[in-house]
Amino acid sequence: MTVTRLPENVRARIDAMLDAVDAELRTRYPGPDGRTQPIHTAYVAADRVTVDTPREWGRTATELLDAQHELLAGLDSTESLPTVWKRLGQHPIQDMRIDFEDGYGFRADAQEDAAATAAGAVLAAWAKDPSGPTTYGIRLKGLAGNERRRALRTLELVLDAAGGVLDGFVITVPKIRAVEQVSAFAALCEGLERGSGLADGALRFELQIESPQAVLAADGTVPIARMIGAAGGRCSGLHFGTYDYTAACGVAAPDQALDHPAADFAKAVMQVAAAQTGVWVCDGSTQIVPDADPQAALRNHHRLVTRALQRGYYQGWDMHPGHLITRWLATYDFFRRAIDVAVPRLQAYLARRSGGVLDEPATAEALAATVLRGLNCGARTADELVAMAPRLTPEVLRALVAREPVPAEADNE
Repeated sequence: MTVTRLPENVRARIDAMLDAVDAELRTRYPGPDGRTQPIHTAYVAADRVTVDTPREWGRTATELLDAQHELLAGLDSTESLPTVWKRLGQHPIQDMRIDFEDGYGFRADAQEDAAATAAGAVLAAWAKDPSGPTTYGIRLKGLAGNERRRALRTLELVLDAAGGVLDGFVITVPKIRAVEQVSAFAALCEGLERGSGLADGALRFELQIESPQAVLAADGTVPIARMIGAAGGRCSGLHFGTYDYTAACGVAAPDQALDHPAADFAKAVMQVAAAQTGVWVCDGSTQIVPDADPQAALRNHHRLVTRALQRGYYQGWDMHPGHLITRWLATYDFFRRAIDVAVPRLQAYLARRSGGVLDEPATAEALAATVLRGLNCGARTADELVAMAPRLTPEVLRALVAREPVPAEADNE
């Protein structure tokens, strides 16, 4: 053992201090939890949703794709359009939210009661449908003032009609402005679980960031970071609300958009606050839909989705069936190109060759995470990856993401 001049009591005190720091960092920043992030969240108003809504969106999107095939083929840089067409016919929506907030509005209590009960039955049907959304849930009204009781009643009615908390169920909580609102909603979820005999932690929610006060508080702090902690492990994601946020910042209506600098700033803060916490960041929506001018709308949405992916926002809102086309097309194009770049670099990293680029462990982690995302969304299949790199298995990729030792065979490839 190396001789040291450091007194043992000093070493013990330093160890105690830093061990506490290590434990705190592990708790606050556990990293990915193994869940697969959907590429989008599609919203449909509670008075318009049916069990068949995902298939209807897929059929409508397919018809638009066929009608605008020439335009879309011009946007397709990786020959992904046939795969998109197939996806729209088989599993068009990964995540769908039944909206009781802005998309639904204020109704008589009896009317919303009926809509909530119907929504619960729809969610239960989706849970049994292999072609339905993998993740699903509701967006409640806000927690402020007179909306609070209505939001809670709707949630209870939905859960009763659904038969409890379904696998994949999540709640979107809008208009969040203060950390205390998140603490209160987490306590509400805990109370519902105890009162209904549900498992602890069964209810999970997303926070919709659409107020400047959620990004920068009056005291100059960043509430979003504390909101994640206040959720007590129940927060699945942070969703950006494009129009409420930019309007609250004073941006004129014609200039309110996902790519406005005010929106970019908010999303960058969300991204940093959520980094390594296991909480996903979701881009917002565009109100430009492919109705009046479908070609302009499709080009615009494809551009916005590509832009978001390049900035590390891998999920966004889709508000119209036509958005599904360009969501899947832009996503497949992005990940196919990224995988084609990542695989040779990962092979070189595992073989300890430079390959022209000397990657570090953090870069290998990011490259592996990109390949896994591409596989999870269907941009490439496992068979295609095997053909490209036989030993670059999902197990190896997950080890690289976790910065754990990789299997010996892959390491010596």
